[in-house]
Amino acid sequence: MAEYQTIRTAAAGRAAQIDEGLRAHMNKVYGTMSVGMLLTFAVAWAVGTSPALLSVFRDPITLSPNILGWIVMFAPLAMVFGFGAAINRLSAAGAQLFFYAFASVMGLSLAWIFKAFTGVSIAQVFLVTSISFAGLSLWGYTTKKDISGWGSFLIMGVIGLVVASIINIFLGSPAIHFAVSILGLLIFAGLTAYDTQNIKNTYLQHAHSGDSEWMGKAAIMGALSLYMDFINMFMFLLQFLGNRE
Repeated sequence: MAEYQTIRTAAAGRAAQIDEGLRAHMNKVYGTMSVGMLLTFAVAWAVGTSPALLSVFRDPITLSPNILGWIVMFAPLAMVFGFGAAINRLSAAGAQLFFYAFASVMGLSLAWIFKAFTGVSIAQVFLVTSISFAGLSLWGYTTKKDISGWGSFLIMGVIGLVVASIINIFLGSPAIHFAVSILGLLIFAGLTAYDTQNIKNTYLQHAHSGDSEWMGKAAIMGALSLYMDFINMFMFLLQFLGNRE
């Protein structure tokens, strides 16, 4: 009986340790994501409110991108693929540095919104996005429902959005733009919940390994996933709620 009680006490202690580790892991994910978000909007604001800096990437009147603007527009996508390919060769500190570099480049690609939309509407949409994101992420973290099956459908949806968006760059169809915005908002709302649950489950699956280096990199990857969900939700909502200059 005493031996059973000892085993039970040890198991309870281990469970409490895992719960504490999970909270610390999620705090690192959200903290890293938040720093990246602040960096993105700081860069975007600095460039977008400076006609001289913005003109390096876009026409200051029409906001049409020049060659450098096109490069900056697609650079974040290339960096995401590069990050996924190089993550195993990077240290946790290197992965975090890469993430912040990515967030800065994303800021350059989004700088035009501070010229196209009023500052008040950008702030309002950011607040709406933050509240929506928090609710979706909290649901993904706390729900007992297994939503891992959503992953393949949502990723396919993202690929479809990217293809449709690239095609519409040349077509300029308002109908396609509206459809992409609606579907994009729904897809990244779903991804917010899915990614949150996936980050939680991934930690729980590897909590017994004690590999702090892997945990550190997993937190950065989780922060990148949620960061992308937030940015895309923000941009799609801005299309609907933003007031243009």
